[in-house]
Amino acid sequence: QVQLVESGGGLVQPGGSLRLSCAASGIIVSIDDMGWYHQAPGKQRELVATISSGGSTDYADSVKGRFTISRDNAKNTVYLQMNSLKPEDTAVYYCQMRVRSGYFRSFNNYWGQGTQVTVSS
Repeated sequence: QVQLVESGGGLVQPGGSLRLSCAASGIIVSIDDMGWYHQAPGKQRELVATISSGGSTDYADSVKGRFTISRDNAKNTVYLQMNSLKPEDTAVYYCQMRVRSGYFRSFNNYWGQGTQVTVSS
């Protein structure tokens, strides 16, 4: 019913910036919370940031002051602006949304395919 497509990853030097985008497509009735997670090789997937339908945000301690999550409801899109990037930010980043689609009454969770972010000199 719903597909999330991510873009914006790449290779940057320490201190650089990237902006990740994640757009949902399909028969979408409503989107509740949105979020970003990351996963480094050999490590667990971790929550990076979330944003509610009302615009409330939460961030992992490791990214506070550097990353900003935002959403554009008209485009069914969530963004992650990443500034002052560090090598330890290197990971695959996944978007997640809670979506009600079609004639389903309940919300379901959907995941993007992942986009690689590499921070290195």
